[in-house]
Amino acid sequence: MPPDAAPPPADFDALVVGGAMVGATLCALLANAGMRVALIEAQPAPLTLETLDSARVAPRVSALSPVSARLLTRLNAWQAMARTRVTPYRFMHVWDAEGSGDIAFSADEAGVANLGHIVENNVTLAALNEQIMDHPNVTPLYGARVDALQTSSSGRWLTLDDGRRFGAPLVVAADGARSALRDMADIGVVEDDMHQHAVVTTVRCERRHGATARQAFVDGQPLAFLPVTVNGDERYCSIVWSVTPLRAKALEAMSAGALGEALGKALDYRLGAVEVRDKAYAFPLVQRHAQRYVAPHFALIGDAAHSVHPLAGQGVNLGLMDAAVLAEEVIAAFKRGAPWGDARLLRRYERRRRADNASMLALMKGFKTLFSTRHPGVLLARNVGMSGLHRLVPVKRAIMRQATGERGRLPESCR
Repeated sequence: MPPDAAPPPADFDALVVGGAMVGATLCALLANAGMRVALIEAQPAPLTLETLDSARVAPRVSALSPVSARLLTRLNAWQAMARTRVTPYRFMHVWDAEGSGDIAFSADEAGVANLGHIVENNVTLAALNEQIMDHPNVTPLYGARVDALQTSSSGRWLTLDDGRRFGAPLVVAADGARSALRDMADIGVVEDDMHQHAVVTTVRCERRHGATARQAFVDGQPLAFLPVTVNGDERYCSIVWSVTPLRAKALEAMSAGALGEALGKALDYRLGAVEVRDKAYAFPLVQRHAQRYVAPHFALIGDAAHSVHPLAGQGVNLGLMDAAVLAEEVIAAFKRGAPWGDARLLRRYERRRRADNASMLALMKGFKTLFSTRHPGVLLARNVGMSGLHRLVPVKRAIMRQATGERGRLPESCR
């Protein structure tokens, strides 16, 4: 994009577009370091803990890693989340419903208190909003959409749909997988249609979940029963079933009783009978990876940079790590008086995050391909491989360290 004749007004030190979990995390990190930040979000009002329906489990959840929990604790959000609803899981059990392949992980083997926590996305976002809405360094702009992104030699500026204009040395796009800001910055994206839809809902099972995250590959399609504890009741689970679009449509149309029976049967009734407590929601699965994460005075984070298959529940963790690494690089420059929107500095963020994100996208695509194939030889090999891996404790421990987020050079806010 060619520079404009006039530089942008220095209204803020950074403009963050997108007020979901990743954008809110970045805002909190920058604001706590003394930077003036505007948060621009299309939703009409921020989600708050007071407005959450604590009796209902929201359909969208994340498996937050211990590293993500440390980051959210540093931001004083975890404490409010824990008062609302977080469910730790100490065990993970994965098996192939078409064979004998079976592998289990435990927190004790990994040397950690918990492998992670299942948390409703709404709970995480509301707790983060509690930290930033009244922060003196944050200007929240809700009910606003960006109409134009323009640039000069010293920064970027945005024109909102109501005509207001704001400028800053750095604009960050955290506006999701179909990022409008990414398009405005002329950054291409590689898309990989998974040819699956994720069906999500909430169930209550006959047996307690036992702090265990379960995942079965049913006809090559991953079905996750993620533990949720509601008012002390450990029989709740959040469901994520990645199926063909046709199957997703059929599951959405089922009665609660029929869907519960289908879920119980698919899990081989390992948690007994299954009672569906919410309607089923389906959304298409498309992996995306931006061709680059940065441009002068501009950066992508979270789903705007990459979106991953929910197979391992790593999407939000990757995005939170993006926010933490970008903040670390930007804040270091801000504190020493260096230009924090400089492309060379922003490329350090890209180098630290792109390889990790790319490897996770490739791994999830590989798992999807491996378990969706019907070839008898592959079926045998994967079952033997899973069962063999179960007995290799050192290898399992290394895998669990990856899953808990303990990989690469962690930013200081996550240590």
